[in-house]
Amino acid sequence: MPPRKRQLPEIPPELVGTVHITPIDRIYNWARKRSLWPVFFGLACCAFEMIGAMASRFDPSRFGMEIMRASPRQADLMIINGTVTKKMVPQIIRLYNQMPEPKYVLVMGACAISGGPFKEGYNVVSGIDKFIPVDVYVPGCPPRPEALIHGFLTIHARMERESLRDLQWYHKGQPDEGVPVPDLGPDLVDWRLTDQIETLHQQPAE
Repeated sequence: MPPRKRQLPEIPPELVGTVHITPIDRIYNWARKRSLWPVFFGLACCAFEMIGAMASRFDPSRFGMEIMRASPRQADLMIINGTVTKKMVPQIIRLYNQMPEPKYVLVMGACAISGGPFKEGYNVVSGIDKFIPVDVYVPGCPPRPEALIHGFLTIHARMERESLRDLQWYHKGQPDEGVPVPDLGPDLVDWRLTDQIETLHQQPAE
């Protein structure tokens, strides 16, 4: 049985046109989506398309997100643009963990999504979503600024559907410890897979 839609109180006739009633979620999400600040860093050629999208021709100021923050502690949107090498993954995860909640991740370009033409390379990660959660994918090689702006609008639409009751970062309990930073040795070691690695190590060699 679907949940019942909450009914807003009726406005007295003498206050119609003066008083407006709306759910707190709508006001909260409207304010959030109009102040989405991306963290300013670039990885490869897709970064130039991101820079182009932030220029005056496309005018991101109309979305309230023209300020790209150099500090991840002041940003709530991470745009991963370009080829993600194994050397860069620990640094990206450190930046992600330093961003305050609520935060979102947008991945643009075939290289960041799946490795692109370098998928079989020894030093390229075949998808950053193997390490951090991704909210929006913007495909292309490289995607145009218009495609990136469509990704922004997709995040805005997701914000509009969120409710304060469902958002994890407003619930009481143990704080999120973040994503474990993998170690870079001969290869990346993701510490979330420790149990699987130990199981494989204990299996006898054929």
